[in-house]
Amino acid sequence: MQNVERPSRRGLLAAGLAGATAGVLSNVRRAAEASEPGTTAAMGAKVRFDELLPHEFRRRLAERPIAYLPLGTLEWHGEHLPLGSDAMQSEGLMIECARRLGGIVMPPIHLGPDRAKPIDDGRTLVGMDYANSTTPPRQLDGSCYWVPIGLHLLIVDAILAQLKRAGFQAVFADGHGPSRSSWAENLSERQARFGLKLFGVTREIARQWKSQVDHAARNETSLMMHLRPDLVDISQLPASRDVWPQGVGGQDPRDATAAYGGECFDKSVELVRQMFAEAGLLPTQAA
Repeated sequence: MQNVERPSRRGLLAAGLAGATAGVLSNVRRAAEASEPGTTAAMGAKVRFDELLPHEFRRRLAERPIAYLPLGTLEWHGEHLPLGSDAMQSEGLMIECARRLGGIVMPPIHLGPDRAKPIDDGRTLVGMDYANSTTPPRQLDGSCYWVPIGLHLLIVDAILAQLKRAGFQAVFADGHGPSRSSWAENLSERQARFGLKLFGVTREIARQWKSQVDHAARNETSLMMHLRPDLVDISQLPASRDVWPQGVGGQDPRDATAAYGGECFDKSVELVRQMFAEAGLLPTQAA
């Protein structure tokens, strides 16, 4: 029988390191290819403001001076969804808009206004704490996002001033319901004051809009299944259809699907494209 020399530990380690290095280099090459404009892989292009290097920021701003502002919260979204669902959905939608249409996505605001009501024991119920679907009304676990409307208006004003200074010409904002309403109600006044083109989910498009149109129900649950299925746990909901999930408003979240979430997602991105095209922010061929 022929003697076969066994590889040494050092040889095995060297071979392993060589393989690992080749894998890393291959990943680097793929990442470089993904950044090339006009390629299919470019659909994963960097669009988050905080991740851009200065030269990347300058290029994206010159190509399409549009900023996207996700209006998020940290609040109860049923037992089955993460507390930051509002920001995740609005940011996810805006990232896709930026990749398809151009522009840069701002970090989400995790503070927002909402209705508030003092109760007898000195505490304050906020938002979904005393919705019809919360029985009995009570402080829902994890909600810690609320700020007075005046402060929220000042926060958004400060962001708009900085976006104007940075060279942006247009801003689309959306997300958390009460924040969405505040943004839409103040569009005209802010446009005149800041000299920016501002876009949001106004009454004109509200009926067609398909993103975040309920609270932790079928729509938002489906969107989260589409965007972050790893963070959705339907098993946390009551198994019986006779028991309605606490603090959930809309169609039954147990009917949610990732496919429906993707459909809603694409329809909303298309509405944003139409808004931009009508405002002359997109070239004719993109419209």
